[in-house]
Amino acid sequence: MASKPQSKKSAVSTASPPPASDVHHLLLTCQNRPGIVARVAGHIFEAGFNIGDSRQFDEVETNQFFMRIEINPVRPDADIEAWRVSFAKLAEEFGMDWTLRAASHRPRVMILVSKFDHCLADLLYRWRIDELAIDIVAIVANYPREAYKHLDFANIPFHYLPVTRETKMEQEAQIWSLAQQTGAELVVLARYMQILSDGLAAKLSGRCINIHHSFLPGFKGARPYHQAHARGVKVIGATAHYVTSDLDEGPIIEQDVERISHHHTPDDLVRKGRDIERRVLARAVRYHIESRVLINGSKTIVFTE
Repeated sequence: MASKPQSKKSAVSTASPPPASDVHHLLLTCQNRPGIVARVAGHIFEAGFNIGDSRQFDEVETNQFFMRIEINPVRPDADIEAWRVSFAKLAEEFGMDWTLRAASHRPRVMILVSKFDHCLADLLYRWRIDELAIDIVAIVANYPREAYKHLDFANIPFHYLPVTRETKMEQEAQIWSLAQQTGAELVVLARYMQILSDGLAAKLSGRCINIHHSFLPGFKGARPYHQAHARGVKVIGATAHYVTSDLDEGPIIEQDVERISHHHTPDDLVRKGRDIERRVLARAVRYHIESRVLINGSKTIVFTE
């Protein structure tokens, strides 16, 4: 019995990769118990699908199980929509929270930005060369279009929504309205220097990613890199996380750091900080759109490549 699946897997692996339109990503989480992997794998196989990649994690502290599976059809009668319906019954049996997305799906993304546009420029470049398989449906800024005249927005709609303390709730209502109108599946705060209200953060729960500098100790307020230089930090970094009502304390998706010495000036820290912020945010967005992230309370499970 064991030799047949092994030879079948070998035969499939030597064939051409399946079309992206046929590949789907299954993410699931539930209370851990014996038999989950066997039942899920069997359900996939019996419906005429193959497992191209599978990752799993058992969290001992909470007895929670997490899994990401890449599946593709290997039989002519394999029907992903019929499989989705049948899998829902298995998921109910195990009490699973789960999602199934086509690898070819391009999430609709809305980007919010303020004065500093290095993260925006990086996301636009990666989108333009198709490194990030997304559709940018709107760019929202609290600075006018002239502030970004050096950037090519192509045909992406730009929305200038200035904000003051008195107009914050009205401006946020406009942001939420845009998210609904554009069908945005993900909102990215690309150095958007405004704190979202608890209400908007709740509406965007699990689908809003923020990037911010990350130091030890933490430097808040204006000119954080200059504060870091004054304290003689040895490491600077950046953190990308999901937005929650707790400021800068949402579930972390990705982080990176770089060593600093006494030779570096405040301008050096700013330059290095921009580079870290760009790459950390880009990785976090990619992990999210490729269905690699599962939120686990105040933290995440990230199945990286």
